[in-house]
Amino acid sequence: MLLEREVPGWLDSRVNSRQSSVVILGGGPGGYEAALVAAHLGAAVTVVDRDGLGGAAVLTDCVPSKTLISTADFMSQFETASDLGVHLEDHEGDEVADSVAELNAVNRRVLALAAAQSRDIGRRLDADGITVLRGTGRLLSPSQVEATLEDGSIRTLDAEVVLVSTGATPRVMATAQPDGERILTWQQIYALPELPEHLVVVGSGVTGAELAQAYLGLGSRVTLVSSRDRVLPGEDADAATVIEDVFRKRGMEVLGRSRMASVERTDDGVVVRLEDGREVAGSHALLAVGSIPQTAGLGLEEVGVALSESGHVSVDRVSRTSVRGVYAAGDCTGVLPLASVAAMQGRIAMAHALGDAVAPLNLRAVSANIFTDPEIATVGFSQKDLDDGTVDATGVMLPLATNPRAKMQGITDGFVKLFARKGVGTVVGGVVVAPKASELIYPVTLAVQHGLTVDQLAGTFTVYPSLSGSVAEAARQLHPTD
Repeated sequence: MLLEREVPGWLDSRVNSRQSSVVILGGGPGGYEAALVAAHLGAAVTVVDRDGLGGAAVLTDCVPSKTLISTADFMSQFETASDLGVHLEDHEGDEVADSVAELNAVNRRVLALAAAQSRDIGRRLDADGITVLRGTGRLLSPSQVEATLEDGSIRTLDAEVVLVSTGATPRVMATAQPDGERILTWQQIYALPELPEHLVVVGSGVTGAELAQAYLGLGSRVTLVSSRDRVLPGEDADAATVIEDVFRKRGMEVLGRSRMASVERTDDGVVVRLEDGREVAGSHALLAVGSIPQTAGLGLEEVGVALSESGHVSVDRVSRTSVRGVYAAGDCTGVLPLASVAAMQGRIAMAHALGDAVAPLNLRAVSANIFTDPEIATVGFSQKDLDDGTVDATGVMLPLATNPRAKMQGITDGFVKLFARKGVGTVVGGVVVAPKASELIYPVTLAVQHGLTVDQLAGTFTVYPSLSGSVAEAARQLHPTD
């Protein structure tokens, strides 16, 4: 939650970076990025980390899940090969049977990549002279942190600046308790020894949708239980419709308006009971029903740090909490659960605390991506903002099926949508639904960040043929005429 108050800039800084000490709780994106900035500004930095550098983003969430999804995406290319005139045969000329994922091997690669990324972060922090303590920390006061280390020893750390970046953990319910074997959170799936025969995914938000499609692509039968009218209820409606259509077309069973009541283990699998009395039997259940901030037991309330009703740390746009000298970043703040936002919050916090020039967090310029197939990338104002009058803008949507590069690659699903202010043509937002939409959203993000007009975007050369050509074409169609 963002606190509503003025941001006076670096004049409010408590300390001088040349003589400052910084203690950071949590080594995820918000923590390690903040540590690098603080060290660069001359501070003595200590990071207290419990689970491993990189946090959930690197070890159990973003890096592992996107690696898993990349494997599923690679396998899906075999499914569309015949549409491009390619038939796979073995060395004797017989047509190759369906590809099968060896989940043990896949998970080994996933976890190895995550561990390698964590080690790289550790080497970078060490090279910059940052001290990393393995353990847990809690605030004794706004300027003192107690660290309980792995060996049981306790250290008291004096700090002129404290950053809380402890992240969040999967939400579990009393009626659906994960056991790590058949009933799983998204952090537990990488221990599965074999591919689930029938995976029931509870929750159709970003995590649920991404992993449902990943396991479908790997070869599992998948049922997605959604309590809402459609999957990805918080996203652009046109984009969510495309994804749900793709899910169904590829064989996923999507149960809309179906709220989970409980999940129980059976002799040979699981049963998911819905509130309307229906039951869905499967071999495994994946719970993707949100997350809760890891803020309990940190001494925050005792030193006066304000928390929201959900337990998130309340911060302003430069990551300050309600207590002078204490900052917070990442999923524990509830601002926007993205690794990129956590990292930016951490960098902004240190710049502000240590007297460097700083620009407050601008959520309108945040680009986000959902790693389904096709991907959904967004930035700036949304279609809903246009429809309810939040912004006076107009939009255009171009289907990718008309793009020549899309035709060559066999892409039939997806679109580019662009929004611009009426009259002046300033780009205020956009949506891309396409393979690698995470790359295609970048020019739109640049336009939103720097206030470019549709004419400036359209007047920039694009490669022909290219998917990015549709971004320029959408901009041309939004050329102001009045």
